[in-house]
Amino acid sequence: MLNFMPRSIVALVWVALCASVAHAQSANELQAVQQELNSLGTRIERLQDLNEIQIVQHTYGYFVDKAQWHGLADLFAQDATLEIGGKGVFLGHDRVFEYMHKGLGPLGPRDGLLIDHQQFQCLPTVNDDGVTGSVRCIAFVMSSGGWGHNYYEDRFVKENGVWKFKKLHGPFNMYCGYKIGWLDNTVVNTYPEKFPPPPDLPPTVIYLTFPNYYIEPFHYPNPVTGNPMPPPSPRAGGEAFGR
Repeated sequence: MLNFMPRSIVALVWVALCASVAHAQSANELQAVQQELNSLGTRIERLQDLNEIQIVQHTYGYFVDKAQWHGLADLFAQDATLEIGGKGVFLGHDRVFEYMHKGLGPLGPRDGLLIDHQQFQCLPTVNDDGVTGSVRCIAFVMSSGGWGHNYYEDRFVKENGVWKFKKLHGPFNMYCGYKIGWLDNTVVNTYPEKFPPPPDLPPTVIYLTFPNYYIEPFHYPNPVTGNPMPPPSPRAGGEAFGR
């Protein structure tokens, strides 16, 4: 969710504050205006950060769609991790490329290939340090092998002024083939050996997909109350085992 401030409004506010500096009558007044300028600059930078995190997240989906594996891997920091479904954890930029190239196929689109990742409801967050952040999205996946629905709870890091993936974590809610509908077919989720390459680490959580369910923890609190999101109730299910 992004609250953009139009550039014209930013410019007018900036001009007004600069004029206030010029007409400040005392050191205290000047200090107050300088604080306002610093606060405005921080707010503008945070809005830009939120937008850039979302752009990186969405770009990941577009690069997957067309098998642009080199460009996709470049979205990740050198020490980033990737974990999709129950496949396990892949460590580092080069292993992200290997996962895509060996697991999903050669570079570039080709006849018979469909791996579209449509992402919705992305909610980015920038931490107080200004160099780390997170995003939560929902994705609808259509591929030539099947279709599914998953969440992303991803972490980002700002390196030399550029936002990159620090951790991509995409638990699936549902995945199935086309011949048997998702209402009648449960795909085993924790399956590291399902396709090459093997992961560096086992899955961080063990959970079942539909008709069972797993609630991926929210990285952000309730935006109205500020209270942290409650953990899943054991009486309702939706729990997973972490390692």
